[in-house]
Amino acid sequence: AMEDVSAKFVSQKISRTRWRPPPATALQPPDIFATGSWDNEDNRISIWSAGDLGNVGLNGEYHGEPHLLCDIPHNGDVMDMQFLDQERIVVASSTGTVTIFRHHQNNQTLSANHRWEKAHYHVDQDTSCGGAACTGVICNNPEIVTVGEDGRINLFRADQKDAVRTIDNADSSTLHAVTFLRTTEILTVNSIGQLKIWDLRQQRNEPSQIFSLAGDRVPLHCVDRHPNQQHIVATGGQDGMLSIWDIRQGTMPVSLLNAHEAEMWEVHFHPSNPDHLFTCSEDGSLWHWDASTNVSEKPSFLHQGGRSTAYLSHTTINQSVVSAWLSNDPTKDRMEITNLIPNQTLSVNSLDVLGPCLVYGTDAEAIYVNRQLFA
Repeated sequence: AMEDVSAKFVSQKISRTRWRPPPATALQPPDIFATGSWDNEDNRISIWSAGDLGNVGLNGEYHGEPHLLCDIPHNGDVMDMQFLDQERIVVASSTGTVTIFRHHQNNQTLSANHRWEKAHYHVDQDTSCGGAACTGVICNNPEIVTVGEDGRINLFRADQKDAVRTIDNADSSTLHAVTFLRTTEILTVNSIGQLKIWDLRQQRNEPSQIFSLAGDRVPLHCVDRHPNQQHIVATGGQDGMLSIWDIRQGTMPVSLLNAHEAEMWEVHFHPSNPDHLFTCSEDGSLWHWDASTNVSEKPSFLHQGGRSTAYLSHTTINQSVVSAWLSNDPTKDRMEITNLIPNQTLSVNSLDVLGPCLVYGTDAEAIYVNRQLFA
Protein backbone atom coordinates (compact mmCIF):
# COMPACT_ATOMS: atom_id res chain seq x y z
CA ALA A 1 0.00 0.00 0.00
CA MET A 2 2.45 2.58 -1.24
CA GLU A 3 -0.25 5.27 -1.19
CA ASP A 4 -0.07 5.23 2.61
CA VAL A 5 3.58 6.22 2.53
CA SER A 6 4.75 9.82 2.65
CA ALA A 7 8.28 10.63 1.50
CA LYS A 8 10.58 13.52 2.25
CA PHE A 9 13.75 14.21 0.29
CA VAL A 10 16.40 15.50 2.65
CA SER A 11 19.60 15.90 0.57
CA GLN A 12 21.57 13.63 2.87
CA LYS A 13 22.02 9.89 3.09
CA ILE A 14 20.08 8.61 6.09
CA SER A 15 21.84 6.02 8.25
CA ARG A 16 19.38 5.81 11.18
CA THR A 17 15.70 6.47 11.83
CA ARG A 18 14.09 6.16 15.28
CA TRP A 19 10.63 6.89 16.67
CA ARG A 20 10.59 8.85 19.89
CA PRO A 21 9.27 6.52 22.62
CA PRO A 22 5.68 7.35 23.53
CA PRO A 23 4.85 8.82 26.93
CA ALA A 24 3.29 6.21 29.21
CA THR A 25 -0.14 7.78 28.73
CA ALA A 26 0.01 8.17 24.94
CA LEU A 27 -3.00 6.95 23.03
CA GLN A 28 -2.36 8.68 19.73
CA PRO A 29 0.02 7.15 17.18
CA PRO A 30 3.68 8.17 17.35
CA ASP A 31 4.45 11.50 15.73
CA ILE A 32 8.06 12.50 16.46
CA PHE A 33 11.09 10.70 15.03
CA ALA A 34 14.81 11.34 14.76
CA THR A 35 17.22 10.69 11.91
CA GLY A 36 20.99 10.61 11.58
CA SER A 37 23.00 10.85 8.37
CA TRP A 38 26.22 9.44 7.00
CA ASP A 39 28.64 9.88 4.08
CA ASN A 40 27.81 13.59 3.70
CA GLU A 41 30.02 16.68 3.94
CA ASP A 42 28.11 17.70 7.04
CA ASN A 43 26.25 14.99 8.89
CA ARG A 44 23.27 15.93 11.04
CA ILE A 45 20.94 14.72 13.75
CA SER A 46 17.41 15.85 12.89
CA ILE A 47 14.07 15.75 14.70
CA TRP A 48 10.94 15.46 12.56
CA SER A 49 7.24 15.59 13.02
CA ALA A 50 5.64 12.82 10.99
CA GLY A 51 3.20 15.35 9.54
CA ASP A 52 -0.18 16.91 10.01
CA LEU A 53 -2.53 14.33 11.50
CA GLY A 54 -5.47 16.54 10.67
CA ASN A 55 -4.60 16.17 7.02
CA VAL A 56 -6.55 12.99 6.32
CA GLY A 57 -8.44 12.27 3.12
CA LEU A 58 -12.00 11.05 2.70
CA ASN A 59 -11.05 7.39 2.94
CA GLY A 60 -8.86 7.87 5.99
CA GLU A 61 -5.68 7.96 3.91
CA TYR A 62 -3.02 10.23 5.28
CA HIS A 63 -1.60 13.13 3.31
CA GLY A 64 0.97 15.27 5.14
CA GLU A 65 4.71 14.86 4.73
CA PRO A 66 7.30 14.81 7.52
CA HIS A 67 8.55 18.25 8.47
CA LEU A 68 11.77 19.23 10.17
CA LEU A 69 11.46 20.54 13.73
CA CYS A 70 15.17 21.07 14.41
CA ASP A 71 18.62 19.72 13.62
CA ILE A 72 22.23 19.94 14.74
CA PRO A 73 25.58 19.08 13.08
CA HIS A 74 27.17 15.76 14.01
CA ASN A 75 30.89 15.05 13.77
CA GLY A 76 31.41 11.86 11.73
CA ASP A 77 28.93 9.39 10.30
CA VAL A 78 25.99 8.48 12.51
CA MET A 79 26.54 4.75 13.02
CA ASP A 80 23.70 4.14 15.46
CA MET A 81 21.21 6.10 17.50
CA GLN A 82 18.76 5.31 20.31
CA PHE A 83 16.38 7.41 22.39
CA LEU A 84 17.34 7.31 26.08
CA ASP A 85 14.02 8.89 27.08
CA GLN A 86 11.54 11.36 25.61
CA GLU A 87 14.09 14.15 25.35
CA ARG A 88 17.52 12.59 25.02
CA ILE A 89 19.07 10.67 22.12
CA VAL A 90 22.33 8.73 22.30
CA VAL A 91 24.35 8.82 19.07
CA ALA A 92 27.29 6.61 18.05
CA SER A 93 29.84 8.17 15.69
CA SER A 94 32.35 6.79 13.20
CA THR A 95 34.90 8.91 15.11
CA GLY A 96 34.42 6.68 18.18
CA THR A 97 32.68 9.41 20.16
CA VAL A 98 29.31 8.84 21.87
CA THR A 99 27.09 11.90 22.35
CA ILE A 100 23.83 12.49 24.19
CA PHE A 101 21.75 15.14 22.44
CA ARG A 102 18.81 16.81 24.12
CA HIS A 103 15.69 17.80 22.23
CA HIS A 104 14.22 20.94 23.82
CA GLN A 105 10.56 20.67 22.98
CA ASN A 106 9.63 24.12 24.27
CA ASN A 107 11.67 25.96 21.62
CA GLN A 108 12.43 23.09 19.18
CA THR A 109 16.21 23.06 19.43
CA LEU A 110 18.81 20.34 19.84
CA SER A 111 21.90 20.63 22.01
CA ALA A 112 24.80 18.35 22.87
CA ASN A 113 24.10 17.34 26.45
CA HIS A 114 27.08 15.08 27.15
CA ARG A 115 29.95 13.62 25.15
CA TRP A 116 32.26 10.67 25.73
CA GLU A 117 35.15 11.51 23.39
CA LYS A 118 36.65 8.50 21.66
CA ALA A 119 34.76 5.96 23.71
CA HIS A 120 36.13 3.58 21.04
CA TYR A 121 39.69 3.79 19.77
CA HIS A 122 42.33 1.66 18.08
CA VAL A 123 45.68 2.67 19.54
CA ASP A 124 45.13 5.05 22.40
CA GLN A 125 42.51 7.65 23.18
CA ASP A 126 44.87 10.59 22.91
CA THR A 127 46.20 10.38 19.35
CA SER A 128 44.32 12.50 16.85
CA CYS A 129 43.64 9.60 14.49
CA GLY A 130 43.07 7.00 17.17
CA GLY A 131 39.27 6.84 17.05
CA ALA A 132 37.53 3.59 16.10
CA ALA A 133 33.93 3.65 14.89
CA CYS A 134 31.30 3.16 17.57
CA THR A 135 29.05 0.77 15.66
CA GLY A 136 26.20 0.12 18.07
CA VAL A 137 24.42 1.60 21.07
CA ILE A 138 21.55 0.36 23.23
CA CYS A 139 19.88 2.14 26.15
CA ASN A 140 18.06 1.11 29.28
CA ASN A 141 17.81 4.47 31.01
CA PRO A 142 20.06 5.53 32.72
CA GLU A 143 22.39 2.85 31.35
CA ILE A 144 23.93 3.00 27.89
CA VAL A 145 25.99 0.22 26.31
CA THR A 146 28.18 0.85 23.26
CA VAL A 147 30.20 -1.49 21.03
CA GLY A 148 32.75 -0.72 18.36
CA GLU A 149 35.14 -1.65 15.63
CA ASP A 150 37.80 -1.93 18.33
CA GLY A 151 36.07 -4.95 19.91
CA ARG A 152 35.39 -2.90 23.04
CA ILE A 153 32.20 -2.81 25.15
CA ASN A 154 31.46 0.28 27.25
CA LEU A 155 28.83 0.65 29.93
CA PHE A 156 27.95 4.29 30.59
CA ARG A 157 25.43 6.00 32.84
CA ALA A 158 23.75 9.09 31.51
CA ASP A 159 24.60 11.05 34.67
CA GLN A 160 28.26 9.97 35.00
CA LYS A 161 31.30 11.44 33.30
CA ASP A 162 33.37 8.27 33.10
CA ALA A 163 32.48 4.81 31.89
CA VAL A 164 31.00 2.63 34.63
CA ARG A 165 32.71 -0.36 33.05
CA THR A 166 34.80 -1.10 29.96
CA ILE A 167 35.58 -4.56 28.59
CA ASP A 168 38.65 -3.72 26.54
CA ASN A 169 39.26 -6.88 24.56
CA ALA A 170 35.73 -8.19 24.49
CA ASP A 171 36.22 -9.31 20.90
CA SER A 172 39.14 -9.69 18.53
CA SER A 173 36.85 -8.81 15.60
CA THR A 174 34.50 -5.87 15.02
CA LEU A 175 31.41 -5.78 17.21
CA HIS A 176 28.54 -4.60 14.99
CA ALA A 177 25.51 -4.42 17.29
CA VAL A 178 24.33 -4.95 20.84
CA THR A 179 21.02 -5.49 22.64
CA PHE A 180 19.91 -5.95 26.24
CA LEU A 181 18.63 -9.43 27.08
CA ARG A 182 17.71 -8.27 30.58
CA THR A 183 18.87 -5.39 32.75
CA THR A 184 22.13 -7.12 33.70
CA GLU A 185 22.81 -9.02 30.49
CA ILE A 186 23.69 -7.94 26.96
CA LEU A 187 24.17 -9.77 23.68
CA THR A 188 26.65 -8.70 20.99
CA VAL A 189 27.08 -9.78 17.36
CA ASN A 190 30.40 -9.63 15.53
CA SER A 191 32.02 -9.75 12.11
CA ILE A 192 32.75 -13.50 12.25
CA GLY A 193 29.18 -14.69 12.77
CA GLN A 194 29.17 -15.01 16.56
CA LEU A 195 26.66 -14.01 19.22
CA LYS A 196 28.06 -13.52 22.71
CA ILE A 197 26.21 -13.05 25.96
CA TRP A 198 27.80 -10.87 28.64
CA ASP A 199 26.66 -10.81 32.25
CA LEU A 200 27.42 -7.30 33.51
CA ARG A 201 27.30 -8.47 37.15
CA GLN A 202 30.38 -10.63 36.55
CA GLN A 203 33.71 -8.86 36.88
CA ARG A 204 35.46 -11.21 34.48
CA ASN A 205 35.80 -10.00 30.93
CA GLU A 206 34.68 -13.17 29.16
CA PRO A 207 31.28 -13.86 27.65
CA SER A 208 29.04 -16.23 29.57
CA GLN A 209 27.91 -17.92 26.32
CA ILE A 210 28.97 -17.97 22.67
CA PHE A 211 26.75 -18.93 19.73
CA SER A 212 27.76 -19.07 16.10
CA LEU A 213 26.52 -19.60 12.59
CA ALA A 214 27.91 -22.96 11.57
CA GLY A 215 31.18 -22.80 9.76
CA ASP A 216 30.70 -19.88 7.44
CA ARG A 217 31.62 -16.94 9.72
CA VAL A 218 29.28 -14.54 7.94
CA PRO A 219 29.53 -11.06 9.48
CA LEU A 220 26.43 -10.23 11.51
CA HIS A 221 25.27 -6.60 11.30
CA CYS A 222 22.15 -6.41 13.40
CA VAL A 223 20.30 -8.02 16.29
CA ASP A 224 16.98 -7.60 18.07
CA ARG A 225 15.45 -9.39 21.02
CA HIS A 226 11.82 -10.51 21.11
CA PRO A 227 10.08 -7.95 23.35
CA ASN A 228 8.22 -10.51 25.51
CA GLN A 229 10.39 -13.61 25.30
CA GLN A 230 13.94 -12.79 26.22
CA HIS A 231 15.33 -16.07 24.93
CA ILE A 232 14.31 -15.36 21.31
CA VAL A 233 16.72 -13.27 19.26
CA ALA A 234 16.79 -12.35 15.57
CA THR A 235 19.99 -11.48 13.68
CA GLY A 236 20.86 -10.44 10.15
CA GLY A 237 24.14 -10.21 8.33
CA GLN A 238 26.19 -9.82 5.21
CA ASP A 239 24.50 -12.66 3.31
CA GLY A 240 21.01 -11.18 3.84
CA MET A 241 19.80 -14.24 5.80
CA LEU A 242 17.47 -13.84 8.77
CA SER A 243 18.47 -16.08 11.70
CA ILE A 244 16.21 -16.82 14.66
CA TRP A 245 17.95 -18.04 17.82
CA ASP A 246 16.69 -19.56 21.05
CA ILE A 247 19.47 -18.83 23.48
CA ARG A 248 18.28 -21.61 25.81
CA GLN A 249 18.93 -24.18 23.06
CA GLY A 250 22.34 -25.27 21.81
CA THR A 251 24.66 -22.85 20.08
CA MET A 252 23.13 -22.68 16.59
CA PRO A 253 20.18 -20.78 15.15
CA VAL A 254 16.75 -22.43 15.40
CA SER A 255 15.95 -21.29 11.88
CA LEU A 256 17.71 -19.69 8.94
CA LEU A 257 15.46 -17.87 6.51
CA ASN A 258 16.41 -16.78 3.03
CA ALA A 259 15.78 -13.07 2.96
CA HIS A 260 17.63 -10.31 1.16
CA GLU A 261 19.98 -10.34 -1.82
CA ALA A 262 22.60 -8.29 0.02
CA GLU A 263 23.55 -7.15 3.55
CA MET A 264 20.75 -6.92 6.08
CA TRP A 265 21.26 -3.68 7.98
CA GLU A 266 18.52 -3.78 10.63
CA VAL A 267 16.03 -6.23 12.10
CA HIS A 268 13.20 -5.22 14.44
CA PHE A 269 10.47 -7.18 16.12
CA HIS A 270 7.33 -5.05 16.38
CA PRO A 271 7.47 -3.90 20.02
CA SER A 272 3.81 -4.59 20.82
CA ASN A 273 2.99 -7.14 18.11
CA PRO A 274 6.12 -9.32 17.95
CA ASP A 275 4.71 -11.93 15.58
CA HIS A 276 5.55 -9.22 13.06
CA LEU A 277 9.19 -8.59 12.23
CA PHE A 278 10.80 -6.09 9.85
CA THR A 279 14.15 -6.22 8.03
CA CYS A 280 15.87 -3.83 5.62
CA SER A 281 18.78 -4.28 3.28
CA GLU A 282 21.48 -2.90 1.04
CA ASP A 283 19.46 -4.42 -1.84
CA GLY A 284 16.84 -1.68 -1.47
CA SER A 285 14.11 -3.81 0.07
CA LEU A 286 12.23 -3.66 3.37
CA TRP A 287 10.44 -6.85 4.34
CA HIS A 288 7.52 -7.33 6.66
CA TRP A 289 7.53 -10.90 8.07
CA ASP A 290 4.19 -11.99 9.48
CA ALA A 291 4.44 -15.14 11.58
CA SER A 292 1.08 -14.77 13.27
CA THR A 293 -0.56 -18.16 13.37
CA ASN A 294 -3.68 -17.33 11.37
CA VAL A 295 -1.67 -16.68 8.23
CA SER A 296 -3.46 -19.41 6.27
CA GLU A 297 -6.82 -17.67 6.63
CA LYS A 298 -5.45 -14.36 5.39
CA PRO A 299 -5.92 -13.24 1.84
CA SER A 300 -2.64 -13.47 0.02
CA PHE A 301 -1.16 -10.03 -0.57
CA LEU A 302 0.32 -9.05 -3.87
CA HIS A 303 3.97 -9.94 -3.45
CA GLN A 304 6.51 -8.01 -5.40
CA GLY A 305 10.00 -9.36 -5.20
CA GLY A 306 10.63 -12.01 -2.60
CA ARG A 307 8.84 -15.30 -2.13
CA SER A 308 5.37 -15.21 -0.71
CA THR A 309 5.84 -18.06 1.74
CA ALA A 310 8.84 -19.27 3.66
CA TYR A 311 9.10 -22.52 5.56
CA LEU A 312 10.85 -22.52 8.88
CA SER A 313 13.09 -25.37 9.85
CA HIS A 314 11.49 -27.18 12.78
CA THR A 315 13.07 -28.11 16.04
CA THR A 316 10.90 -30.05 18.42
CA ILE A 317 11.51 -28.46 21.75
CA ASN A 318 9.34 -28.40 24.79
CA GLN A 319 8.18 -24.81 24.97
CA SER A 320 6.73 -23.20 28.03
CA VAL A 321 5.44 -20.41 25.82
CA VAL A 322 5.03 -21.21 22.16
CA SER A 323 6.24 -18.35 20.05
CA ALA A 324 5.38 -18.15 16.40
CA TRP A 325 9.11 -17.76 15.77
CA LEU A 326 9.90 -21.13 17.36
CA SER A 327 6.81 -22.95 16.15
CA ASN A 328 7.21 -26.71 15.89
CA ASP A 329 3.80 -27.33 14.34
CA PRO A 330 4.46 -27.74 10.61
CA THR A 331 0.96 -26.55 9.68
CA LYS A 332 1.75 -23.20 11.24
CA ASP A 333 5.08 -22.72 9.62
CA ARG A 334 3.84 -20.69 6.69
CA MET A 335 4.94 -17.16 6.85
CA GLU A 336 3.66 -14.19 4.94
CA ILE A 337 6.46 -11.97 3.65
CA THR A 338 5.77 -8.66 1.95
CA ASN A 339 8.33 -6.32 0.43
CA LEU A 340 7.06 -2.90 1.48
CA ILE A 341 9.25 -1.16 -1.13
CA PRO A 342 8.65 -2.84 -4.48
CA ASN A 343 10.93 -0.78 -6.70
CA GLN A 344 13.53 0.86 -4.52
CA THR A 345 17.10 0.60 -5.80
CA LEU A 346 19.46 2.11 -3.20
CA SER A 347 20.20 0.77 0.25
CA VAL A 348 17.55 0.95 2.99
CA ASN A 349 19.84 1.57 5.95
CA SER A 350 17.43 1.80 8.86
CA LEU A 351 13.86 1.27 9.97
CA ASP A 352 11.84 1.63 13.13
CA VAL A 353 8.32 0.44 13.99
CA LEU A 354 5.95 1.68 16.69
CA GLY A 355 2.19 1.12 16.86
CA PRO A 356 0.78 1.36 13.31
CA CYS A 357 3.75 3.40 12.09
CA LEU A 358 6.92 2.58 10.18
CA VAL A 359 9.76 5.01 9.43
CA TYR A 360 12.74 4.18 7.24
CA GLY A 361 15.69 5.95 5.66
CA THR A 362 17.75 5.32 2.55
CA ASP A 363 20.85 6.19 0.58
CA ALA A 364 18.49 7.82 -1.93
CA GLU A 365 18.52 10.78 0.50
CA ALA A 366 14.95 10.26 1.60
CA ILE A 367 12.94 9.36 4.67
CA TYR A 368 9.61 7.56 4.41
CA VAL A 369 6.74 7.24 6.89
CA ASN A 370 3.99 4.64 6.63
CA ARG A 371 1.26 5.34 9.20
CA GLN A 372 -1.00 2.41 8.36
CA LEU A 373 1.24 -0.62 8.64
CA PHE A 374 -1.55 -3.03 9.43
CA ALA A 375 -4.26 -1.44 7.29
